Amino acid sequence: MTENNITKSSPITNIDTAYSPPQTAVVVENKAVIRARLRVTQTFALSIMAGIFIALGAQFATFVTSDSTLHFGLTSLIAGVVFSLGLILVETAGAELFTGNNLNILGCLSKHITTRELLRIWVFVYIGNFIGSLLMVCLMYKTRQYEFFHNMVGAKALLVAHKKVNLSFTEALARGVLCNALVCLNAWLCYSGRNLADKVVSVIFPIGGFVASGFEHCVANMYFIPMGMVLRKNPDIVAAAEKMAGKTLGLSQLTWKGFFINNLIPVTLGNFIGGVILIGVVFWFIYLRPDISFLSLTIKSDNKSA
Repeated sequence: MTENNITKSSPITNIDTAYSPPQTAVVVENKAVIRARLRVTQTFALSIMAGIFIALGAQFATFVTSDSTLHFGLTSLIAGVVFSLGLILVETAGAELFTGNNLNILGCLSKHITTRELLRIWVFVYIGNFIGSLLMVCLMYKTRQYEFFHNMVGAKALLVAHKKVNLSFTEALARGVLCNALVCLNAWLCYSGRNLADKVVSVIFPIGGFVASGFEHCVANMYFIPMGMVLRKNPDIVAAAEKMAGKTLGLSQLTWKGFFINNLIPVTLGNFIGGVILIGVVFWFIYLRPDISFLSLTIKSDNKSA
């Protein structure tokens, strides 16, 4: 909707040419302004949809790897590729995802939106993502998909959640930082593209990479962990999970307290650091800070080559 509204550069004549990094920075800046102008109801609805989309990718990844006998790396790669469904839907349907919205910091640093507007976006989007994720937990439980393959789908979901709530604070934080660095780079690549194919292809490697690498995404965990919390009450699922793991599982951390303290808080903090500081602030400093002589020269060079 706003990606072609690049106020700091003249248009490129070739519509198939991707935006250059400086031009993409302006697109990201403009997106922050558009988000700040949305009504609260719009922001909230779009954020609920994003939570649902990410949960769809999460359940898809759980489903297709539940009976995998491939090498761990290949299984993780498959999970990452299919999880990309969630981000493809977010990027192409215009939903609002907290992690990608960390890039709105560019608009705030450029003083196009206020700090209050930025915080309002982040808070409403985060809450909406959480609601959308929990709605999908309820819907997926009602499907009884967890019973597929002799309860193996449910067992896989339980093991995923169990592993996540047993990370140390430092592990969860570091994995969150690296995750959202990749997620925001994914958003950056999508903003640089000009057509649907560009956006879809741009998602697969950054998102597949973070999932396969075991990094932590706060919104995905809003689905993964509550799903495991629901399934831990099913003795058949627990038995299938213990058989799959080859050991008895201690599920004492798979509670709301374990969810928030052991995972969601450190992962959210890590996602914030990775998205806002490692990508947002750094790219603003490179492309959009007040001394824009470098930006102007780069845009002129881009337009000549186009």
